Amino acid sequence: MRKHIQGIDHVVIAASSMDAVAKTYGQLGFTLTPRGYHSMGSENHCVMFEDDYFELLTVPRPHPATRYFQSFVEDGGDGLCALALMTDDASSFHDELSRSNIGSGSPLDFSRPVQLAEGTRDARFRITQIDLESTPAGRVFACQHFSRDVVWRSEYTHHANGVIGLASVTVITDQVKILASAYGQVFDRDCAPSLLFTPGLQIDTGNVPLHFTSEAAFNACYPGLTLANRPNAYYGAIGFRVKSLAPLRAILQKNGISFVDISPTTLGISGQYSHGVTLLFHL
Repeated sequence: MRKHIQGIDHVVIAASSMDAVAKTYGQLGFTLTPRGYHSMGSENHCVMFEDDYFELLTVPRPHPATRYFQSFVEDGGDGLCALALMTDDASSFHDELSRSNIGSGSPLDFSRPVQLAEGTRDARFRITQIDLESTPAGRVFACQHFSRDVVWRSEYTHHANGVIGLASVTVITDQVKILASAYGQVFDRDCAPSLLFTPGLQIDTGNVPLHFTSEAAFNACYPGLTLANRPNAYYGAIGFRVKSLAPLRAILQKNGISFVDISPTTLGISGQYSHGVTLLFHL
């Protein structure tokens, strides 16, 4: 494992309409942070857990640093577009990649104001974005937090649906070995057989496992669920850990959201109901 990676910090769902994606994930029972306005023109809501989170992102104002996210939606619609890696030092991570001949952009600082009871403070970040040639399924970047106490607020880490954290990310590809090997170089980790999919491979990222499998193998594992229809390799599914499936099931039924009971311990929602990314909920 690379010295300056501690796991997956968060994952990013890009959307064309913030109002629409926020409404959907609110109806799924998630608590959303107030809308944030980044200094480079993007906007977001975050869904925070104790140790990680996911981000809903739109790009209403073009900026060179967010061109990928804007193009992702314009070219293929809403979906899971990026993995943000947990790092203690985004600049040192950039240097580490360079020594391994893995291309990345220069470290970039940005911020967003956050309204708190005691007043407005800036949530400040530094990111290093890895060149897409090294991560063909989508964007991977390291995210260093300079103000964790502003981002991780206890009032936003509790969710009516009982979700307590990320459990997995699944990459859909017809070239499992090639893609898993490419991502393995980024993490400097060997691949192992997937514990979810046969055939499939996985990388231990330090916290949230990253799985690589084909659409056919995914469908065999999770019958009844539909993946997004994107060309080439893509991030197809997010897995979540839940305390209980009962509150989630009740919320989905109340709000008329279709779901599939995969097993007594797993419930799934197809991508067409959750802005292009299939959602899996595991006890």
